[in-house]
Amino acid sequence: MSASGPSQRQLRVGELIRRTLSEVLQRGEVHDPDLQRMSITVGEVRVTPDLRNATAYVLPLGGQQKEEAIEALNRNKAEIRHLVTHGMTIKFAPEIRFEIDDTFDRMDATRRLLAEDNVRRDLED
Repeated sequence: MSASGPSQRQLRVGELIRRTLSEVLQRGEVHDPDLQRMSITVGEVRVTPDLRNATAYVLPLGGQQKEEAIEALNRNKAEIRHLVTHGMTIKFAPEIRFEIDDTFDRMDATRRLLAEDNVRRDLED
C-alpha cells in the first residue's frame, strides 16, 4: 500500500474477493472435509496495487483452531483461488494468502487498557 492508502480499485477488488471468499467457504464449495467442518469468517481482504496478490484476514468461529484453519486454507489455495476468481472480470487472478484476523484480539486489549484504573483516572481528568 502507498503512504496515502489503498486506491478505490484496490478497495473494490478486495471487498469483492472478501464477499466471494466468504460465500465459497459458507457454501462448502471447497472439496476438503476439514474446511467444510469449520465456520470461517473473512474479516478483510487487502490487495496489492498491481492486484496480483491478496491477503485474506480470516478467523474460525469462536477463535478456536486458528492454525488448523490456516493450514486447510493453504492446502486448498489453488482451488479457492479458482472458485473466488471464476466470475470476476479482472485481468489477473490474484494469488491469495491467508492470515489470522487479530482485530478482535486488538479490540479486547484496548478495552482492557481503557478499563485500568490509572488510565480511566487520566481520561476523566
